Amino acid sequence: MRHLFIAAAFFVFQFSFASAGDWGKPGHRATGEIAEQYLSKKAKKAISELLDGQGLALVSTFGDDIKSDDRFRKYGPWHYVNLDAGDTAYSDEKASPDGDIVFGIRKCIAALKNGNTSKEDKAFYLKMLVHLMGDLHQPFHTGRGADKGGNDIQVRWFNQGTNIHRVWDSQMIDDYQMSYTELAANADKLTGKELRRISSGDLLDWMYESKELSKKVYENVQVGDKLGYEYAYTWFPVVREQLQKGGIRLAEVLNGIFG
Repeated sequence: MRHLFIAAAFFVFQFSFASAGDWGKPGHRATGEIAEQYLSKKAKKAISELLDGQGLALVSTFGDDIKSDDRFRKYGPWHYVNLDAGDTAYSDEKASPDGDIVFGIRKCIAALKNGNTSKEDKAFYLKMLVHLMGDLHQPFHTGRGADKGGNDIQVRWFNQGTNIHRVWDSQMIDDYQMSYTELAANADKLTGKELRRISSGDLLDWMYESKELSKKVYENVQVGDKLGYEYAYTWFPVVREQLQKGGIRLAEVLNGIFG
């Protein structure tokens, strides 16, 4: 009986984190919309053919939409990555056997580059890639496993009970009351140098950057905190920056795949 209890507890832990939210729909769609602005003509054409004319904003929520379907349960761990407290570097050897966001993005890229992958499968992995590149830039998706990426840090948002993960996923964005197209259209204007800086690096560089941001966010919240205008004033510009970085880097990856 004790072993059954431990197994059940482990399953609840895994499932609860896998079911945790990512950027809400407006956040993911804003990232997809921003990415469209930086796609090469060749990439735009290839993507349009794979998605039968659908845009990146529309398919950006696919990774969350399929969570209710048991057939796709195995992709749950792809939405996040956790490094142990003492680890400073990602290691394939220490990675979760069920996969993580680094594994998932690499898998999507490999499938899209493989000439033997069917169109149906390529469309699936493209939709997953769009979603996961958004997740990568939500700092709590590179957070601590011990608190399920901030899901266990209970706070109040304008006196409403919630957790810090959800505040970053959607509540700051929803409170701003801008559509995803407005968020994308009002992204910061970047110089060529700034654009090159954001686009540079690789998947692990971007993951480490998000991890460093998660540390700063963790340092600025405690269980029971009452968050509102001051928190949004401080951190919503960072949310907008992360959405923009996610879109630019998604386009960088897609241009690398499709030319």
